[in-house]
Amino acid sequence: MRTTVIDRLTSSPAAALLALAGVAAGVLVGRGGLDTVVGCGVPGDSQPSRTAQDWITNADHVVVATPTAEQDTNRRDFAKGAIEYQTDRTVTFRTDKILWSSPRPREQLGRDFDMVSAGWNVHRDSGTRTKRTTAVAPRLEPGHTYLLALRRVSGQWAVLGEGAAVPFDHQTVGQGEWCGRTLSKDDVARGERFSRKDDHSLEKAAHGQDEQAVTRELERAETASRARGN
Repeated sequence: MRTTVIDRLTSSPAAALLALAGVAAGVLVGRGGLDTVVGCGVPGDSQPSRTAQDWITNADHVVVATPTAEQDTNRRDFAKGAIEYQTDRTVTFRTDKILWSSPRPREQLGRDFDMVSAGWNVHRDSGTRTKRTTAVAPRLEPGHTYLLALRRVSGQWAVLGEGAAVPFDHQTVGQGEWCGRTLSKDDVARGERFSRKDDHSLEKAAHGQDEQAVTRELERAETASRARGN
């Protein structure tokens, strides 16, 4: 079956809500265009990242973490166009709780860790800074909490992909910052109603629940993996 861009943007409850708000309807102008718009983007995972099985197969750790600081990095200047330069952000996280770890992690996770995340567009004429988002995923901002499936890659921590960074404000899966926007409890419920029924992601399975639901999904995936002899 062919997967359309709309399918990919509305597969998760949070993405479904953004589509309902008009993001998908009004901004679907191709990969480059989506990258410049707050709250939108086309998913592209470096590792399978959606299901609990993906997490226990590919991650080193699954963690509840809170950004405590951010710093601009990787500035890229442009000679022409409306954008004078772009930056990424180095985001420092506090490790609130490790929910799962691989039996053989590439590296142990400390009390704090850094990740590089989407940064800013700085406009040439006004000097205005606007948020950059690169996919249907959280931007990872201070003031919010996240559920992250982390993997050590080239000496740095990174999430597996867009499905491995989930809003987790108030200990609730799916509640909090998503693509630079803050989703309320009511938003979470609306997104759940309109998300795809064939979504088998961990986010969908534990949506609106607490860390115990996440742990149960990971344990079920481990049990199923052992039964298959993996």
